[in-house]
Amino acid sequence: MKRSRRAPIVFLLGAVLVAIAATYWYAIYGDRSRPQRPQEVVIARGATLDDVAAQLVSDGVIGNALTFRILAKWRGEEAAIRAGEYRFTPHATQSQVLRELVTGGAQVAAWVTIPEGFTAAQIAQRLQAAGAGPSAELESTFARATVVVDGVRSKSLEGFLFPSTYLVPLGDSPGQIAAIFTSEFFKELPAGAASRARALQVSVPQAVTVASLVEREAKSESDRPKIAAVIYNRLRLGMPLQVDATIEYALRRHKAALSFADLRIDSPYNSYLHAGLPPTPIANPGLPSLRAALAPAKSDDLYYVYCGNGRHVFAKTLAEHQANVARCLQ
Repeated sequence: MKRSRRAPIVFLLGAVLVAIAATYWYAIYGDRSRPQRPQEVVIARGATLDDVAAQLVSDGVIGNALTFRILAKWRGEEAAIRAGEYRFTPHATQSQVLRELVTGGAQVAAWVTIPEGFTAAQIAQRLQAAGAGPSAELESTFARATVVVDGVRSKSLEGFLFPSTYLVPLGDSPGQIAAIFTSEFFKELPAGAASRARALQVSVPQAVTVASLVEREAKSESDRPKIAAVIYNRLRLGMPLQVDATIEYALRRHKAALSFADLRIDSPYNSYLHAGLPPTPIANPGLPSLRAALAPAKSDDLYYVYCGNGRHVFAKTLAEHQANVARCLQ
């Protein structure tokens, strides 16, 4: 009987496949040669699976990027890897490393983005969502803690929690987290802030309050210095600022339109009833608003109204303002 030549080929092919499978299995579930010591890795926001695998190899956490990518795709977890900082224990398998990246089990710091104009309460809520601690404790710390700016102590940290993207350690106390934000504020505070504020007859914390009003009111970059000018002009004349955003801060919620009852709310933040600046900033301003508050436009405008398309129109007299309101709000 003539022996088939296919048998050795099939056997050899099967042996090769078994060897490949065994190698793959070992690389994912058996190889514990890495990392050789505790290893910290920062996964950037927006990093792709290829980026993550290459970084893990480069940092000595895994030995084979290809098998790691195959594992992530096979599990359907290529998009589930969380950005942040991780601390991996020695001698972990690739399967364990991937699980830590997906569940956040080895995560020691989380990326948190704070938009310009967020209040301290909103920042506390975002930090809680990132796993940095209970929002109530964070908000309480932000309300009680203070900073000294140009010799003047703030009443809270509202306004001084600089909006940016941070890698926040998950084990830090609320006070330590607050220090991260306020340190960034002092780094970003425009040069010459103290002398500029004095020239405007305010302290730096008061200028930050002006910046917070600008942040919540302006919708375009070019309007920020103009809105700041209106605020300073009204302050010099002793006029109530009549800034809607201060009412929203007192109400602790955003409203598409304020009612007449809202304008009568009994609060020191009601800038319709009380002249001068509110007791504290009403939000945490970004750098453009800080710059506008320290370098307002040169104008005699006392009024502004939003007129659509991200722009406000400005007026020097009440009659001109009323005409603008009629035109813009029709």
